[in-house]
Amino acid sequence: MTILYLHGLESKLSEAKRAVLQNYGTVIAPDMDYYSDPKVFDLVLNLSREQTFDVVIGSSMGGFMGYYFANTVSIAALLFNPALPHRSVEQHLPELNPSHASPLLHLALGGQDTVMEANGNLNWIASNRIPTTDFKIALYSKMEHQIPFEIFEKEVQNFFKQLSDVD
Repeated sequence: MTILYLHGLESKLSEAKRAVLQNYGTVIAPDMDYYSDPKVFDLVLNLSREQTFDVVIGSSMGGFMGYYFANTVSIAALLFNPALPHRSVEQHLPELNPSHASPLLHLALGGQDTVMEANGNLNWIASNRIPTTDFKIALYSKMEHQIPFEIFEKEVQNFFKQLSDVD
């Protein structure tokens, strides 16, 4: 399995979290500069022309990109506090084609997140839901925007279990 990991606006994939993901497959985690490049999505799409990805995992701005990537290439996604309702930097994105929808979007949201409020994400999902996509939403009442290692590990495990249950 090949996993595409998309980091947030001012973060990178930590070695501890990379090790968790490597239990499930090969991890590709490109370095993206959202501030200076409004076409980061094109970089991600170009990667998919060189490498087939089985799943995408993203956090915050990477969760936003992961949502669009999953719904462009029809793969499952695990999104941590995705920046769906609003972003502090502009990105150019394609129009989504419902026939390429992701089969599964698994979201982990923080109830104490003041950067990407859970209610904002839930309202956005409710307004933009793709009828053919299954959703799993985990809401952690005490989690803030930063994803604690224990929650990351638990949600990754739950996500890959869902995928294996479908097969």
